[in-house]
Amino acid sequence: MKKKSLYSIYLSATMLLISSCKLDYVNPNGPVEDQVITTREGLISLAVGVKSYYSTSGLQALITAPGATSRELKGVTTFTNILELEAGGTALPTFNGNVNGLWSSMLRSMVMAEKLIKYAPQIVSQEATMQSGLVAFGYLFKAMSIGGLATAFEQFPIQTDLDSKATFVARTAGLTAAVKLLDDAVALLAATPPSTEFNSRVLGGDFVLLDVINTYRARFNMMLGKYPEALSAANAVNLNTKSQFLYTNQNPNPVQQQVIFSANFKPRANFGLPAGFVEAGDGRLAFYLSTPDVVVGGETLKTLKGFFDDIAKSIPVYLPDEVRLLKAEAIIRSGGSLADAVTQINAVRTQAAGDAFGVNANLPPYSGAVTTDALLLEVYKQRSIELFLQGLRLEDSRRFGRPAPPTNLNPVPTTFERNRNFYPYPDQERLTNPNTPADPAI
Repeated sequence: MKKKSLYSIYLSATMLLISSCKLDYVNPNGPVEDQVITTREGLISLAVGVKSYYSTSGLQALITAPGATSRELKGVTTFTNILELEAGGTALPTFNGNVNGLWSSMLRSMVMAEKLIKYAPQIVSQEATMQSGLVAFGYLFKAMSIGGLATAFEQFPIQTDLDSKATFVARTAGLTAAVKLLDDAVALLAATPPSTEFNSRVLGGDFVLLDVINTYRARFNMMLGKYPEALSAANAVNLNTKSQFLYTNQNPNPVQQQVIFSANFKPRANFGLPAGFVEAGDGRLAFYLSTPDVVVGGETLKTLKGFFDDIAKSIPVYLPDEVRLLKAEAIIRSGGSLADAVTQINAVRTQAAGDAFGVNANLPPYSGAVTTDALLLEVYKQRSIELFLQGLRLEDSRRFGRPAPPTNLNPVPTTFERNRNFYPYPDQERLTNPNTPADPAI
């Protein structure tokens, strides 16, 4: 079977949602799963497929649902699932389709990553440089899937189970497992650099594997409160490289599809932040937001730009300024030099040109108090603006101690910066998996 048709069939299969990690294929004439994962070409196609799936279905779920919950976006259609997300609080039911989409897409990408990790050492055992690339790639996307679940859920599986009985672990244990996967990927790549063929066929020219891995190491260590480790990983990232997910008319930008094409959401003015958090003249306002404005429910909503206003626009895997802000946060939280933290903050604030993705704040240097609390608030502000719609605001809102939503109001007023802390577990999981824990209160 030719690579192209094999990839197409496998990718079509992966677009189906799963329940408790159970795979269902609808094409009886396509290759069974074992035929896909027990050939060299099948494994390479699987690696390409997991990146494609994560960058479309995965990112759509990770950006739009938590984006609405953390007030970056406002749901503006009459679809019930969108209205439930917008209301938040106890009005968000366990059968919400967007929450289920986030849960199932992360588990789907985890399944695919696990198969790379399991089968690459068997199928390409005589090709160490191809094997190292495929396994490290699997480690990365499994870790990314775990981190995606940790963004929105208190507990989740870190190993899929085809018998629909996956066990759950707490976020801390899950993130610890994700960091271990990424650490293992770094060690594997150092011992055996991937082949030119792997780099060309799987990564392409827009994905620098080691820098992506180290950025996620920094991100997840920060979420765990391991600040020296976060700083070390951030320092290992080459800020001159550029990694991005690519899209075409046939493989469209998933946020553009939800916000502009389907018009299910619109971005809030001032990035959905409290009054005074966004400075006049911030260059990122014009980068991400445009007119015409509309007023919905008393709120001013903007027209989306940035990485999301064209069907074929690329989305960064991470932004270099996230790494700078991770450094600043790690320094502050670990009791390091506040002057060094200000240097990192100013590298973001004062950038007038030259950002790899064109996100330039062009602001004056920081002039506020040089104290732990003041600088952490400044980091939060800069992250919220710089990393707009990168799927990070909900986690940031919790980590930086922003006001929690009330448990006795339904819906949660838009004066609150987020309308949930964590999502309830989808009915689709609870009905088939007896290990599903109790839902969080809010």
